Amino acid sequence: MFDSVDALLSEHAQLQDRLADPDVHADQALARRLGRRYAQLNAVAEAHRSWLTLTQDLQAARELGEDDAEFAAEVPELEQAQAQAEERLIRRLIPRDEHDARDVILEVKGGSGGEEAALFAADLVRMYTRYAEARGWKTEILSATASDLGGYRDVQVSVRSSAQDPAEGVWAHLKFEGGVHRVQRVPETESQGRIHTSAAAVLVLPEVDEPEELEIRQNDLKIDVYRSSGPGGQSVNTTDSAVRITHLPTGIVVAMQNEKSQLQNREAAMRVLRSRLLAHQQEQIDAENAEARKSQVRTMDRSERIRTYNYPENRIADHRTGYKAYNLDVVLDGGLDAVLESCRAMDEAERLAALAETSAETSSEASVAPGAEA
Repeated sequence: MFDSVDALLSEHAQLQDRLADPDVHADQALARRLGRRYAQLNAVAEAHRSWLTLTQDLQAARELGEDDAEFAAEVPELEQAQAQAEERLIRRLIPRDEHDARDVILEVKGGSGGEEAALFAADLVRMYTRYAEARGWKTEILSATASDLGGYRDVQVSVRSSAQDPAEGVWAHLKFEGGVHRVQRVPETESQGRIHTSAAAVLVLPEVDEPEELEIRQNDLKIDVYRSSGPGGQSVNTTDSAVRITHLPTGIVVAMQNEKSQLQNREAAMRVLRSRLLAHQQEQIDAENAEARKSQVRTMDRSERIRTYNYPENRIADHRTGYKAYNLDVVLDGGLDAVLESCRAMDEAERLAALAETSAETSSEASVAPGAEA
């Protein structure tokens, strides 16, 4: 399984040399991509260095321990440390999602349940916002359609981080949030005190770093402008500031009306459109590889839920990983770490199993020399 380490260490050294070149930093997009890859490989290099040092120390202690009791006494502790270092290295070698370092755009829509679903959508947005604040990320509401009681019928939120390490990227943490979230509680609109079930849908889109990264031909866009609707300030409802962009080849439609300026709405719409197109491209790649994206559920069917938020029992349950806890109040206040860790652990276990299987197949093929068969 460690066969790939040498190639990764060589790439790490090459990237170190490239990042020391001032010409590379003249292209900020290139420097950012190289920096992220270097941060990922640097973690591999450090884990390998630690594992190699402990392996050598353990070997020396075993050899010297044959004649010296003091060295022999160090062996158990070194064995444990070396095993932990090996586990860390293996985790670093697990192939990462190529989008892990990206920022994201969260889309939350109230589903079944009317006003109660809209209120729950607002609770989810607050939960993600508080989680982002705790991690030092920046959030920005790009677009929102409010309900009569102060919830969200739909809302789009940008979440950004300055982290270079893909393991600390926004997508790496929030990509598992896509799907249908179900809530069980007594709605504010319920006069009889009965518990209702409603739902909200969350879509997580990796954000495109640079406009040049994803080519969008102007001829493929249909852009309409119209007068904003709903409550607004000066000029919001009196000028054609709202923008609707249709990407003709895919049929993807994005509409923005929150800003007073048509230009600002257009820029926000293009950000969301690029993210949706990036996700669309990834879906096509996954389909070609016969690997359906299972992390996100695009419908609002209650039967396709990924998580349930039960208020009467203060219970949070993730139906993909089996995670369950009775600290819903903490989770809704942004304490998502344990829930997300269960998703990351499941994903890593699946990736590790695939890596081990590939490694075993490679070793098996290598052990059969050409012409060895009778």
